[in-house]
Amino acid sequence: MTARIPDPRPPAVERPDALRGIRRAAVVVLIVSFSVTALVGCVVLLTSGFGETQGRVILTTLLIGVFSSVSLCHLAVVSRPVRAVGFVGLAISAVALVLGLVLVWVPWGTGSWQLLGQAFRWFGTAGIVALTLAQVNLLLLLAGRRRHTIVRVGLPVTIAAASVVALMLVLPILTEGAIPGSGAGDLYWRLFGVVGIVDALGVVALPVLARLLRGGAVDAVEAAPAAPSTPTLDGRIAALSATTGLDRETLLQRALDAYEASGGRP
Repeated sequence: MTARIPDPRPPAVERPDALRGIRRAAVVVLIVSFSVTALVGCVVLLTSGFGETQGRVILTTLLIGVFSSVSLCHLAVVSRPVRAVGFVGLAISAVALVLGLVLVWVPWGTGSWQLLGQAFRWFGTAGIVALTLAQVNLLLLLAGRRRHTIVRVGLPVTIAAASVVALMLVLPILTEGAIPGSGAGDLYWRLFGVVGIVDALGVVALPVLARLLRGGAVDAVEAAPAAPSTPTLDGRIAALSATTGLDRETLLQRALDAYEASGGRP
């Protein structure tokens, strides 16, 4: 019985069928949600019968559509080493969706304004964090191209800028305006604008630069001369035949005679 020789090639990495199914379901939900929103809007415009229920249906379908769009961003990294960020983003997006549905469908009375304000604050916070993580997850798709200096430096800078933007938006919501306060508000929002510009610049420029650098690297590899390969057995025999003047059969016969004379020892 012969021993099985292991295949030296690395196993092919296949995307799980479940992940493909989830992404396909998110796309379907996204299309259906926006289709329902468009249909309700057309019916309202044609019948002039816009009421509270129709408004809630439109807001619900919009929430589900936005949640599906954001989920696709999170699912983009679930099959990569940074999958933890994707799962966190999915969880926070689900929290934001639930809070949004509660705000839309719960009948808030006049005595529940404080609770309504708390729900709005947590919905705003979860929504900002979910959108920021969606942006970060899309940027993390460039993590495999960090061999380029501009990507290696620009990627963490852009992610840090996005995190600061999210933090500077969340703090005024959670503190009801106590941060930045009335005194430091002008400086606070000026700084927010600067960081936001850096964030936007990285989001727009990094994918384009990574694509261009990738094309240049491929061209350089194709233009580089091929490395000299190790001579094959036939090549060695041909070279030895040209050096000694002996033909191929004579060289092989002498090699066999020498091997038998040595008793089969290497």
